[in-house]
Amino acid sequence: MSSDRRVPFGPYALIGAIVILLIGCFTWAAGWIGPRRINGGDIIAALEYNGGNHPGYRRAHAKGLCFSGTFEANRAGTELSSARAFVPGSYPVIGRFSVAGGNPLATDGRNVFHSMALILKTPDGQQWRMAMDHTPIFPVAEVASFIALQRATRPDPKTGKPDPALMKTFLAAHPEVRAFQDYMAKAVLPNSFANATYYSINAFRFISGKETNTLVRWQFDPQAPLAGLDKAHLEQLPRDYLLREMIARTAKGPSRWRLRLVVANPDDVTDKAIVAWTGPHRTIEAGTLVITSVEPEETGACRDLNFDPTILPQGIGLSDDPLLAARSKAYSSSFTRRAQEGAGPSAAGGLLVKERGQ
Repeated sequence: MSSDRRVPFGPYALIGAIVILLIGCFTWAAGWIGPRRINGGDIIAALEYNGGNHPGYRRAHAKGLCFSGTFEANRAGTELSSARAFVPGSYPVIGRFSVAGGNPLATDGRNVFHSMALILKTPDGQQWRMAMDHTPIFPVAEVASFIALQRATRPDPKTGKPDPALMKTFLAAHPEVRAFQDYMAKAVLPNSFANATYYSINAFRFISGKETNTLVRWQFDPQAPLAGLDKAHLEQLPRDYLLREMIARTAKGPSRWRLRLVVANPDDVTDKAIVAWTGPHRTIEAGTLVITSVEPEETGACRDLNFDPTILPQGIGLSDDPLLAARSKAYSSSFTRRAQEGAGPSAAGGLLVKERGQ
């Protein structure tokens, strides 16, 4: 007598499939299978390839100056965002001015980004971290192009300039970088950190108390009138001109900027930082940034801070710009390496002593 006993494979097969799927997702996320994805270490390696290895310093914008002050909110920003930073009041800020590049001892006489980074803290314990440049656009739209840019623009030790053949090939494949170079060649290069406009570069999502979503870029417009450096004679500028100028200016009184929130038009590109928003836009003046003191990095409060622009308060979120995730990876990797190496000396340290007559 025979019996036909069937094993119920169905549930076991389903469980096995789920396990295999989870393992596959894990290994893909870890980068063990599929195309290799770029991580923060890759970005830092490219920056070091371009600017050299300077232990204890930030890998990008290595040369800088700490500052502190307040942000005076005027309520207008609450129309777009529920973030506590827009509720009327005075909120402390810690920040950093810097110039682009990975060499902390580079001259200020270069036609490169001038940058402002901020951490704005509110009484509810939240933080709004910002990393801004004095240009409204960025040279590349995604991380692979950024790494390629660092490799193509590495200075030749003999000439101090990139290899022309490499640059020609790179620019042919990246017309957006050529467009950015043309912009930098024509634009005014501010002669002070205090008279530059600083832009968020990327778009961000503002969420109001009514749960409405608005895509926004912001900018800090200076109270000081813009004046430019003589680009034809930048090489004659003292090495630490911008640091010295800001130290001397702050000793005489505070510097101020108005925060303007620029609302995207329906046809604006919000996922590519290489594209400027042109024409009329709705703007909201949300408050005033007041900087009252500057400090060298070895003793300043900004030295051990990570100005990751994706660390945001409730009421502000990320847009669909892929560059934001890459920026966060780079900031994290740079911060971790600096913490392991210990702090490097700041170019501003000796300058403050001299300017104060100590």
